[in-house]
Amino acid sequence: MLLSVDQSDTPAANSVSFDIIAAVAEQEGVDPIDIEPPEYEALYNAINPEALDALFAPRENGSSRSNGRVEFTFSGYQIVVTGDGEVEAFDQTDTR
Repeated sequence: MLLSVDQSDTPAANSVSFDIIAAVAEQEGVDPIDIEPPEYEALYNAINPEALDALFAPRENGSSRSNGRVEFTFSGYQIVVTGDGEVEAFDQTDTR
């Protein structure tokens, strides 16, 4: 699973970027480990995973960030990340 060339200080299994990979994998019916090039776009081609993880990480005092929302496209899905930690992947062909 290629998130980025750089290694993040955030453990992958506890990061927003991993949650995005997992959401796409769930939509595709595959294991998150299978979400990698060449079959799938690398997440870092769509958005900076480290910056995204930092944006939604708890504040320095440990409190969570409850506000905020980021939307972008990744591997044919509209990805929505909200400040409460919710990650959703919508097929771009869906007419929700």
